[in-house]
Amino acid sequence: MKLTFRWYGESDCIPLSYIKQIQGMTGVVTAVYDTPVGEVWSVEKLLRLKKLAADAGLEMEVIESIPVHEDIKLGRPSRDRYIEAYRQNILNCGKVGVKCVCYNFMPVFDWFRTDLAYLHADGSTSLSYSEKDFRKLDREDLRLPGWDESYRKEELSALLSSYEGMSHETLFENLVYFLKAIMPACDEADVNMAIHPDDPPWDIFGLPRVVGREEDFDKIFAAVPNRRNGMTFCTGSLGAGRFNDLPKMAEKYANRVHFAHLRQLKYVGDTDFYENGHRTADGDLDIYAIVKALVRGEFNGYLRPDHGRNVFGESAKPGYGLYDRAMGATYLSGLFEAVENEIKNKK
Repeated sequence: MKLTFRWYGESDCIPLSYIKQIQGMTGVVTAVYDTPVGEVWSVEKLLRLKKLAADAGLEMEVIESIPVHEDIKLGRPSRDRYIEAYRQNILNCGKVGVKCVCYNFMPVFDWFRTDLAYLHADGSTSLSYSEKDFRKLDREDLRLPGWDESYRKEELSALLSSYEGMSHETLFENLVYFLKAIMPACDEADVNMAIHPDDPPWDIFGLPRVVGREEDFDKIFAAVPNRRNGMTFCTGSLGAGRFNDLPKMAEKYANRVHFAHLRQLKYVGDTDFYENGHRTADGDLDIYAIVKALVRGEFNGYLRPDHGRNVFGESAKPGYGLYDRAMGATYLSGLFEAVENEIKNKK
């Protein structure tokens, strides 16, 4: 296991030097953020990111994410052009030493929360989801937390309309088409693909979602058996679906888990939840059992502490402050050390 930390490039308020100070931290997870979706990332931009990380004593072996163009998800005639650009991005990533690419196949929205600053009793804040607040949203005039400036109203309306009538089966077929097309590039570049689960793992605004349940991953791996076709095991996304048995899935798919995002959720009612500190005691996900399952399954990929709270009066990107994620990193590192020693001593 390699411990990593999400870093949003040179505009990130968290310096690489601070990330390096987190005990056990080996590298950063980043991306090229100034190239439009569907275009090729330049090797020069990737090398600059790698040099910045290396100068701070950190690796850059994971990219999160290379976005998948909507035309690929929609299966439009133009998808082959965008897939070719994606293939080139994989090759370029391989040239600079990237070993894993995290991506998702969610239509339009690649994550969804109704509140980016849920207030905890201790004064910290985190991301949360409320079904009641979701139902108040106007599909024709969306104002979404974190997405208000992503699309103009007309663009978003047209994009949502383009998915009308799309079945889960068709979206899945388009995912398989994409994966089969990029696997040769992955083999050539020595890069693993780690699909991120739908967040949350259910349909929203009538948009189909096909990567949220155990049976979904069974279908994906059966359709494209190449081992480079793997997953990002995100406890927050999968855990939002009460139907998922996370320890079971962690052990079952451990050798397909190229990347793990570990975070905690606290359930409020049937569907609502808020994100909390990483400890098992702080939520409803058994992080200890999940780590133990990953170790038993011989997980050997990359790990990062996922969304944390904003604490100590920190003003940072919601979910991506320094302090709580740093505390989460050391907690997770300690769990892995303890579980690995426990299993080793039993042999």
